[in-house]
Amino acid sequence: MLTGSYAPFIVSAYAVTALAVATLIVWVVTDYRKQQNILHDLEARGATRRSSHTNKPSETAA
Repeated sequence: MLTGSYAPFIVSAYAVTALAVATLIVWVVTDYRKQQNILHDLEARGATRRSSHTNKPSETAA
């Protein structure tokens, strides 16, 4: 394989990029789980979501 003198730079650039992408994926998954736990705690306390109300437009117009 002909990599030339730029091989260490290219390999390190790919390694840093892969590490950054993996870190972002772990961060997003962790934050998603944290937000889900917060939502479950709020719902257990009796808080409801506004989007769960099924008001028809004719009922809200006065």
